[in-house]
Amino acid sequence: MEYAERLHVPLRWWVQGTMMIASLWLALIVAIPGAAAWAITGAAALVLAAGFLAYGARVTVAGGELHAGRAHVPLEHVGTAEPLDADATRALAGVDADARAYLVLRPYLKRAVRIEITDQADPTPYWLVSSRRPAELAEALTRAAAAPRMSDPAAG
Repeated sequence: MEYAERLHVPLRWWVQGTMMIASLWLALIVAIPGAAAWAITGAAALVLAAGFLAYGARVTVAGGELHAGRAHVPLEHVGTAEPLDADATRALAGVDADARAYLVLRPYLKRAVRIEITDQADPTPYWLVSSRRPAELAEALTRAAAAPRMSDPAAG
């Protein structure tokens, strides 16, 4: 495994969700029987937790592939990987965006990596992937994508 990162939701979302569930419980406990209030609140808490867990994405560079969210691409089709700061990420996700790009963006992560896709058969020009450590992800992609080319006898 060259690189692995889980883009889980931040702790503040869990705190705010807990407060929302507590508010729901308080509204229900005064209006309906206690058992029903607890059952509804418990179900809402499970739905909230499942949503938060599902919303996170996994980014890995391993086994000759880049996985980001539900998609993957062989490293042989990965070109340059550029770490972006918050302003560059915002621009590339907004006014400078290409509608064909594959995005794995999370609103709670302000930085990302722009990953060029070199496969001529793929209409996707680049992937834009949120990361807490964009420089490390870009470095891992550069290192992993270059490794097969260096060991390829035809390349030398």
